[in-house]
Amino acid sequence: MPGKTIEDRINTVYGGGGHVVILGAGASIASTIRNAEANSKRLPTMDNFIDVVGLRDIVERLPDDLVAFNFEDLYSKLHVTDSDSAEIREIESRVRSYFSDMLLSNEPTIYDYMVLALRPKDIIATFNWDPFLYQAWCRNRHVGDLPYIAFLHGNVALGYDYIGKRSGPAGMFSKETYEEFVPTKLLFPVTQKNYNSDEFIDKQWGMTMGFLEDRDVARVTIFGYGAPKSDIEAISLLNSAWGTGDQRVMEQFEMIDVRDERTVKESWDNFINSHHYDYITSYFESSLARNPRRTFESYRQHYLSESPSQALSRSNPVPSDFVTLQQLWDWHRPLIEAEERWKNEHA
Repeated sequence: MPGKTIEDRINTVYGGGGHVVILGAGASIASTIRNAEANSKRLPTMDNFIDVVGLRDIVERLPDDLVAFNFEDLYSKLHVTDSDSAEIREIESRVRSYFSDMLLSNEPTIYDYMVLALRPKDIIATFNWDPFLYQAWCRNRHVGDLPYIAFLHGNVALGYDYIGKRSGPAGMFSKETYEEFVPTKLLFPVTQKNYNSDEFIDKQWGMTMGFLEDRDVARVTIFGYGAPKSDIEAISLLNSAWGTGDQRVMEQFEMIDVRDERTVKESWDNFINSHHYDYITSYFESSLARNPRRTFESYRQHYLSESPSQALSRSNPVPSDFVTLQQLWDWHRPLIEAEERWKNEHA
């Protein structure tokens, strides 16, 4: 059977299926390595967080038994000792201030590529506090229908109206209720995250788990999230929604990570069925970049219709060298126009 042409890839639109993308710090770090953050700020890891964010002076004032090298461990120790201490309040203020000032580059970033690669039957859920996903979603939403986005650890860009039960830009006011979008909670102690104790966070997890539980979802991509052993509650929630590899016998699990394949696979082994996984080290090698806005269609054609060689040789990869957002938008336009035709035909 001959492989499909690029034009076929663009014009083949299915209504079903879904794709869940889960982001960790590695996704934002990869994005800022490719396109420097506009204010030249660094993305910290939990191990260099204290110095990058500027918390060293606070740490130096602490008793030795509360000091820890890893930021999550440090915060947990402080939280257990006194969850409302002056040190806790100062740390939370500085963390919010550091991340709130971050801004995407004016050039197309990995986040811009990512939000344009998916549709409303898909979701991107992030553990990151930085505002990059929200900024990318906002500056690309006029181009076409975009995926849902969820913030599993809160986000500096977002607030929550507890009266209207809706989220919006932090510090702004709801047009419906005139209530402020109160900045979302960011920090949770490692040993006691209790996501359901915060209304906004609970809703974000509920939306994400709803997608993961959907048996119509065919792909999951984990980008730069290492499934840390410290995040027991998060991994448990993800696993309970997705199920085990034995329960997901056809779905494809994709991991984008710079660590070695064996280490990465071991982190997610309970989620993977046999050989139904892809390991890559770059976003532009992923299913999102090989077949933007057609990740489910390519899955169907690859695993159910075509041979692997046919499917891979007939992908529609997005160029990685665009220098303006307009170039990125223009490239995606034929894909979006094909989706609009499909919707009109099936209305």
